[in-house]
Amino acid sequence: MSFRTWLSVITFALIAVILFFSRHELAHAWELLSRVNIWILLLLIPGQILVYYAGGEMIFSYLKDKGKMKDVARPQLISIALEGNFVNHVLPSGGVSGVSYLTWRLKHLGIPAGRATMAQVVRHAMGFVAFTVLLLIALFAVTVDGNVNRWIILTSSTLIGGMTAAIVGAIFLLSSKRRIDGFSRWLVRNVNRLVRKVTFGRKRVVLNQNRVHEFFDDMHHDFLELRHDKKLLKKPFLWGLVYTIADVGLFVITFAALGEFVNPAPILIAYGVAAMAGFFVLTPGGAGAYEAIMVAFLSVAGLQSGTAIAGIVLTRIILLLGTIVFGYFLYQRALMKYGKDKNVPKTISK
Repeated sequence: MSFRTWLSVITFALIAVILFFSRHELAHAWELLSRVNIWILLLLIPGQILVYYAGGEMIFSYLKDKGKMKDVARPQLISIALEGNFVNHVLPSGGVSGVSYLTWRLKHLGIPAGRATMAQVVRHAMGFVAFTVLLLIALFAVTVDGNVNRWIILTSSTLIGGMTAAIVGAIFLLSSKRRIDGFSRWLVRNVNRLVRKVTFGRKRVVLNQNRVHEFFDDMHHDFLELRHDKKLLKKPFLWGLVYTIADVGLFVITFAALGEFVNPAPILIAYGVAAMAGFFVLTPGGAGAYEAIMVAFLSVAGLQSGTAIAGIVLTRIILLLGTIVFGYFLYQRALMKYGKDKNVPKTISK
């Protein structure tokens, strides 16, 4: 079979694995459908489209302001965003697969790998900043509401501290040519050493030093341009606000469809905790862990456990199915069009 065929088979198998591990949540969600207001629940469809569009614009608005992708139609931008989201849900990699796939996908639109990755760094950094702004507002809201407790304060402080440390670390690395060159050499040396050990010497080189150097050099130059023109961050930040509000709004919609009005502030904090954990949980799409973390936090915040389980599980299952159904079609279409490239989606390997 061809490489494309093998990739399609593997993707289909991973989807089956996701559905298998989500079978209990699927059954629970099916039972919940009997007592929801279907008309309110249908608002999840335009809401999910808005989330994908805003998430994509956090990347594409930056690239457009850099003079790239100005001729790419909006439907194609939405398609690319949904494809990347689909890959993140299907492949167990803590979000790394989506970054790699989008870098490969954007390469076919004339975007160098380093610049494509830098655009995604900007997307995550501005997403963190936007979320932090909303988190401070949410923390103030729950304080005024009188429902604040030590766990909410501790969790919010940890989230803000963790995101700030990540952004400061990225700035520290990308601001110095010496540090970025040293990091690229360290990365190539240690990754290739690990691969040699894992393959017992059969595979000696997986990362090429020149390509990795060029990759990080592009990111370094983009960062220097950002420092001199900070207005490039304005649109990704504003789209980050839209993305976060819309994503949290999906849970609010489902709770409303179940006849429950839930303060969006605790949902936002729980959403942030679960999203942060998603970087470390390597199950496909964070299946199981994401829901458990959100339900546990909302229960600690004072929401009845049964209500929390119903709203979170139903939202996640509907969004997961929507991502798989539409994302798989668009992903396969992209694979059929560009899949002759054997490096799917390896962008900096030999």
